[in-house]
Amino acid sequence: MSRSRKHGVFAVSGDVVIMPTKVRSLEREGMKIEIALETIFQQMRIAGNRPRTIDSYQYIFLQFCTTCKIKYVEDITMDTLYHCLDVLKVSPATKLIRLKSTKAVLSKFFNNGWIKEKFWNNIHIKIDKEVKKGAKESDIDKLLELIDQTSFVGFRDAAAIKLMCKTGIRIRTLGELKERHIDFENLFLNLDGSTLKNHKFLKLPIDRELADILKMLIKLNTGIRSHFSTENHSVFITQNGLQMNTTKSSNCAISKQLNKYAKRFGLENINAHAIRRGYAKGLLDKGANIALISKALGHSDLAVTTQYLDLDVEKVASDLREYL
Repeated sequence: MSRSRKHGVFAVSGDVVIMPTKVRSLEREGMKIEIALETIFQQMRIAGNRPRTIDSYQYIFLQFCTTCKIKYVEDITMDTLYHCLDVLKVSPATKLIRLKSTKAVLSKFFNNGWIKEKFWNNIHIKIDKEVKKGAKESDIDKLLELIDQTSFVGFRDAAAIKLMCKTGIRIRTLGELKERHIDFENLFLNLDGSTLKNHKFLKLPIDRELADILKMLIKLNTGIRSHFSTENHSVFITQNGLQMNTTKSSNCAISKQLNKYAKRFGLENINAHAIRRGYAKGLLDKGANIALISKALGHSDLAVTTQYLDLDVEKVASDLREYL
């Protein structure tokens, strides 16, 4: 049935329509940045991402949104990204790090269907990357000779250096290492995802010498923990019997000790990362291929592994000629 039309003073022109309040309020509705971040960070926590990674993403992305005055996901454009990069008063290397983190968050927005195109894939920052050298085997040998291994701290540090040289594990993984991770009978480290950056299981061989050193360290740990009435099953502990990794930082007691040794004994390039790079270069020199080295280091990207290896351009070109 059609509506009857009003006439006279009660008549309203059909050209004027009042929109319902609810409909008008929807005109600017969208996914708020805070809600979007809360959602993807929850997804990341469920997926097993480290709190440190999530905190870093949150800090960098909120800085980007504050700089560009962005409140809604749909307000993010290529122009806003370029504007943020332009006004940031940091080095190109730092800009690259922040851009990568921002892209990672935007990719998660895309996966949730909040952004339709990956326009950020066309934004790049080129920098001259400094190639970091690996620790020299001769410097490691000299360091082990100079460390006073008659003390608990000295023996622990020497054991840590030996383990990193033989397996290439990160300093963070070393701090997370538990007694259950060591298979003394079959001479393996069985590292579960909780100890590794990529959260994947990794099995690494050790030799009998290193196994005996770790056994001695565990025995010393028992005495230290008993003295200070502490309880844990970590292989590397502080001189007070506590676990190494109590914060998000990788700057644990052993990392600090390595810095002290380098200054005290005048050794260059002695730190946990340099030892790890030295391990990778040693594998390459012994004939291991890049794919195997990448697996041993727990890398998810071969490009990262090639940076570790500090490959000489001329040597690469010469070696490649054999495959032509």
